[in-house]
Amino acid sequence: MTISSLKRIKNLQIFTIFLRYLIGAAFVFASIVKIHGMRFTSDSGADSPINSAWHFFETMYASGLYWKFLGWGQLIAGFVLMTQRWSTIGAILFLPIIANVFVITISYEFAGTPVITFLMLLANIYLLIWDWNKLKLLFSNHNFDYRDDNPPFSKLNTWAFLGLFYFLLILFMRIGFEYLGKTGGFNPFYFLLISFGLAVLIGLILIVFELRRTKTYQ
Repeated sequence: MTISSLKRIKNLQIFTIFLRYLIGAAFVFASIVKIHGMRFTSDSGADSPINSAWHFFETMYASGLYWKFLGWGQLIAGFVLMTQRWSTIGAILFLPIIANVFVITISYEFAGTPVITFLMLLANIYLLIWDWNKLKLLFSNHNFDYRDDNPPFSKLNTWAFLGLFYFLLILFMRIGFEYLGKTGGFNPFYFLLISFGLAVLIGLILIVFELRRTKTYQ
């Protein structure tokens, strides 16, 4: 079975669309603290052993410009991936960043974090394979006619608008989480849970709506 034939399976189309949202949102969420020039945690890792993860992150945080550069890189890669329209570029940008993050997590003691980063790396590779029909142009020595093998359902404007909504929601969630954590108001974790529930609910509603509206799409 070829990649093009797999891409005609509606469930795989939906899985791929929302996989882009998921890993893209993870990068966007993690980028805000770096762009703001803040630590991951409120505690300094300067006094931690030099070969520890916390000392490593403290060093990157102390670099200032490099810390913010990492944040902007994650934000841009996550956003482009979530747009769906430019998701191939987003997956390309995502690969070196997540590969670097994965190697960092296995180089230091991060408990179960390497499992998560490895799954994100696999997800990124899956997305690149999904778009192989576009990417193979970069590796071919022969001229051939490019044919878009993405089904109409996966190219609906709905998914681009939903990606923009998710991007803005993640920004709102992250900023709101930091604000509530500082003010001691409404529990920020409840805030994240409610926001995540809203994102899931809207996504499910749009999936059902588009499946009913586009029954003829393959």
